[in-house]
Amino acid sequence: MAASPAKNTSAPEAGTRVLTGDHFMLGDHACAEGAIAAGLDFFGGYPITPSTEIAERVARRLPALGGKFVQMEDELGSIAAIIGASAAGARSFTATSGPGFSLMMENIGLAAMMELPCVIADVQRASPSTGLPTMVGQSDILQARWGSHGDYGIIAYCPASPQECFDLTVRAFNDADRYRVPVFILMDEIVGHMTERVRIPEPEDLHLIGRKGPRHAPDAEPFLSFAPDEDMIPPIAHAGEGYRVHMTGLTHDERGYPAMTAEVHNSLVNRLVDKIRLNADDIAMYEEVDTEDADTIVVAFGCTARSARHAVAQARDEGLKCGLLRPITVWPFPETRIREIIEVGNVKRFIVPEVNLGQLRREIERLTHLPVKRLNHAGGAMPSPDEILELIRT
Repeated sequence: MAASPAKNTSAPEAGTRVLTGDHFMLGDHACAEGAIAAGLDFFGGYPITPSTEIAERVARRLPALGGKFVQMEDELGSIAAIIGASAAGARSFTATSGPGFSLMMENIGLAAMMELPCVIADVQRASPSTGLPTMVGQSDILQARWGSHGDYGIIAYCPASPQECFDLTVRAFNDADRYRVPVFILMDEIVGHMTERVRIPEPEDLHLIGRKGPRHAPDAEPFLSFAPDEDMIPPIAHAGEGYRVHMTGLTHDERGYPAMTAEVHNSLVNRLVDKIRLNADDIAMYEEVDTEDADTIVVAFGCTARSARHAVAQARDEGLKCGLLRPITVWPFPETRIREIIEVGNVKRFIVPEVNLGQLRREIERLTHLPVKRLNHAGGAMPSPDEILELIRT
């Protein structure tokens, strides 16, 4: 059967939440459609290059579906708004880039402490500061993991195509609800502004999950907002559902009330970390190409992985034993798989190209004594296949 023709998505059908079919779609638009298909209820955001197309798409689509779009006064208001919406039960979302991401960090820590699910798309540009707003960067990787003060767990996806912008955004909403954490979509400008074919499935094939709610009626017994189950994740009750719910950024007990002791704090923070750390192998996603016999492994993510794929293919044609490992989740980092590859004993070195000065390289160096070659650009341009190939050859 012939493939159906790609659809023109310049005027999406009003009232259709899942635009099933094949489309030629901008990465930013695919991210927006992934959020809408995942059941997005509330978007609070502030326009910033190169993520603005996400907000524009959501602004046009979400109100017709009964959802709420609010352009906030700035990124501080944006993250606060989606946290509040999440507390009321909404699947909530915002999109930004580096400067706005920085402004969100304090409240991202608040969301982690209050265990409120939310999704944040960060379309990375060349930085620091205002940098090159319209040009590529991949330098928010460590900020995503460690940007807010203290210890906590998060999940961060790095799509390498518009198709993954859709797929991983759907997955991000599911993971936010499953683990009660902020989840990041760490796109980059090239992927966000790239137009490719995107296949959107039927609604029943999206496999959406909901939040784990209380197991008793509001008046049956007192509800403990932060009493974890065996999976370390508490059921969640939302404001307005009849339960007594108390949330605070202070260290709190299982009722959600402040409990200012070192013992409670140690237990709470360890749980916030462990609910991700101990599930890391279930959460972590990666792609491998020709790693079975490789003595050189290229580790690359996002747009840089597209260059790396071409370089590895050319190197294999030349008879060189090399492979590609592409982290799809950078947090949690797929370190179990990296260790397994190292333990086999074939690998003699790693090559890490990235559009920053070595943020992902640190993760590889932490796991191995083997040489780790780096290929870095501070932003505004991505490593070319020829540059990566030259490193493989040497």
